[in-house]
Amino acid sequence: MAPVIEQAVQARLVASVPRAETVHATLRYDRSDPFTVRMAFPPPATLEGTEVTWEFSRELLSTGLGEPAGVGDVRVRPFGYGRTVMEFRAPEGTAMVHLRTAELRAFLERSQDLVPVGHEHLYLDLDHDLVELLRDAC
Repeated sequence: MAPVIEQAVQARLVASVPRAETVHATLRYDRSDPFTVRMAFPPPATLEGTEVTWEFSRELLSTGLGEPAGVGDVRVRPFGYGRTVMEFRAPEGTAMVHLRTAELRAFLERSQDLVPVGHEHLYLDLDHDLVELLRDAC
């Protein structure tokens, strides 16, 4: 099995005007960083006109499918039948996107096939990370 999985998802970007724009985003999970999920938004979906990637914990995403989760820059909560809302908070403002819960569940299942929940620590390369940390400190 490949050490990285990616999944395209359709996100409905909710704006202050009464319309929602559909954008394509990509969810990414890398076995070498087993606690983290990345979600990339393409340039047309961002204020800066460049790709923006958000990082958050796999546990946050999983919890947020069933109940509100998150107190920081990324928040996740269920929204009606078959939808999940993700809020991304930055100094420039807040972006809110609606996603299909089934797509998120499928992504999480694939990530759990790659690294089972509770076994993330087995996939960390602590020696390498310590060497990098000490090199940066010098």
